Amino acid sequence: MPDLTKNLLGDTGLNVTRLGFGAMEIRGAPRGREVTAEQADIILNAVLDAGINYIDTSIDYGMSEEYIGRFIANRRDEYILASKCGCKVGAPVAPAGGPSVHEFTRENVITGVEQSLTRMKTDYMDVVQFHSSPDMQTLETEGALDALRELQQQGKVRHIGMSGTLPNLTEQIASDAFAVLQIPYSALERDHEDLIGTAAAKGIGNVIRGGVAKGEPGESGVVGRVSWDTFEQAKLGELQEDSESRTSFMLRFTVSHPGMHTTIVGTLNPDHLQQNVDAVERGALPDDVYTEAKRRLAEVGQVPAGA
Repeated sequence: MPDLTKNLLGDTGLNVTRLGFGAMEIRGAPRGREVTAEQADIILNAVLDAGINYIDTSIDYGMSEEYIGRFIANRRDEYILASKCGCKVGAPVAPAGGPSVHEFTRENVITGVEQSLTRMKTDYMDVVQFHSSPDMQTLETEGALDALRELQQQGKVRHIGMSGTLPNLTEQIASDAFAVLQIPYSALERDHEDLIGTAAAKGIGNVIRGGVAKGEPGESGVVGRVSWDTFEQAKLGELQEDSESRTSFMLRFTVSHPGMHTTIVGTLNPDHLQQNVDAVERGALPDDVYTEAKRRLAEVGQVPAGA
């Protein structure tokens, strides 16, 4: 098994590969594309065979947790497992493009974690993150934070995290309640760039999502919610190395952030998976290229929030 480059995930003590796997891509219809059990089996085992040791999923991600339990529970000692809570247990699946229902009550958090453990055939999760970036008052008054702390004391949850975004991310960092934050960031979506550094300075582990468009090399259209047009307007292609794809450049931009510990990328294609591994293993962009890329992005209006 390849020995991929790793970072410590903040002060958690977890040593994570710089490239993680976002298992939303195996959720299936109706919120995602059709996924067969065979496809899920192939890609999950390919992830571990490639040396990736961080897998992120959620109750909301359709069949994802069940596939993890079905196909790689027997390899549990090979990966760090992160899921989410606050997703309404038993709620009907939201239609494609619509928001999932979340409820941050003590009962729903505990029920959700127990369900995830059963689905993934494991006694513990390394990280459990609150989904959809709730504010701190909601977590405290509804008993959600205390519920996760109790599960942590029972050994079912190792580290408490937050899938955070503005406007609540600032107070989430300041609260000292979270060992891990999952934060969206890419060259084309820099809103949280400065807060990633703030979190890292406090010893919080940073898991970056949304760095590329589903890990598809050369994909046109959008990256997360942001159009590739920004990439072209900033003329980032001029900064790419010979034969380097846009996806590779984007991933290397993401891992160039000094506060990044791992970035999760999802794909169903083992070839794309390997290309993503190769891109991240090439390492960060040279300092002058990273600086120039940010300068060019700023010129077309892509800057950190508040800058």
